[in-house]
Amino acid sequence: MNFKKLVKFDFDKFVPYKSARNMCVKGDIWLNANESPFRKQFITISKNLNRYPDPQPKNIIFKYAKYAGIKVDNILISRGIDESIELITKIFCKPFLDKIMYFPPTYDMYRISSEIFNVQSIKVFIKDYNDFDYNIIKKNLKFLKLIYICRPNNPTGDIMPEEVLINILNISCNNSLVIVDEAYIEFCLYKSVINLIEKYPNLIVLRTMSKAFGLAGARCGFSIANSKIIKILKTFIAPYPIPSPVCNIVEKSLRSSYIEFIKKAVLEINNNKNWLFKKLKRIKCIKKVFKTYANYILIKCFHSKHVLKKTNCSGIILRDQSEKLNLENCIRISVGTKLECKKLICQLKKISCKTSSII
Repeated sequence: MNFKKLVKFDFDKFVPYKSARNMCVKGDIWLNANESPFRKQFITISKNLNRYPDPQPKNIIFKYAKYAGIKVDNILISRGIDESIELITKIFCKPFLDKIMYFPPTYDMYRISSEIFNVQSIKVFIKDYNDFDYNIIKKNLKFLKLIYICRPNNPTGDIMPEEVLINILNISCNNSLVIVDEAYIEFCLYKSVINLIEKYPNLIVLRTMSKAFGLAGARCGFSIANSKIIKILKTFIAPYPIPSPVCNIVEKSLRSSYIEFIKKAVLEINNNKNWLFKKLKRIKCIKKVFKTYANYILIKCFHSKHVLKKTNCSGIILRDQSEKLNLENCIRISVGTKLECKKLICQLKKISCKTSSII
């Protein structure tokens, strides 16, 4: 039996998301998934695993609301940001009619979720935020339901200016929801737009515990919006999104002592990033180093395939971005510990010396 025929769309043409863990390579230094290089051990206490967990754990919501400076009725807990993206698309978009808009190169799950639910996507490449063409939004407003903005953007690390975002919110206020993905916002917390959710009812902010909080394996995220949107999301989300052991871990990670640990870790990562940024600009095999507000740095190489091959062989795993729009020969580097950053620079210097004749 040809099971592909049962799939509702052309299976062979569908381009799935390629996660960092799909890379069939072995390494000692993993700088490809934007994970935190710092971790703490958690002892979980889950006595009643024969019982279902709380659908929306009140203690976690209360503590995250306190951490983020928002009200408890502005929060929905989900299995990471990915579930929120899927949920929002599923709820608000009619198949074969409505549209989403996103700004590549960016996080692929906006496109993938829209394709799964047969929702058309509008791709808008932004060359310069100062020349943003708002007419693209205006002329698509009739069927434009969702506008996704990754902020800071993955993989470029840049950040849409708040005034541009506010203009988009105003233009779309009666037609579209604007979803701001703040997965990496802890690395530039002063840039968050979470304070705008009450003023702009069409704004949804997505947050995660995967990056700065170092809980990528726990799979916990948050949708933050006005209470009416949260009520709608709660109506349609799967009944028990967060397992009891994960609830226990997340609750502990929101205690004041752990938040202080996170603040120190973020400071150290940002310091390492600044050091790494300066060093990368001096490497001869690198053509450009992109300014970044996140915990990763995008570089453009003269010959990225060669660089990736050599770093992989040395046990340093980076993320190829060459297949994304306008990112030919680009590589994304997650910022690790200072020792990991030093080992990377050492390896890149060796590569530069051996390849200088072909650059």
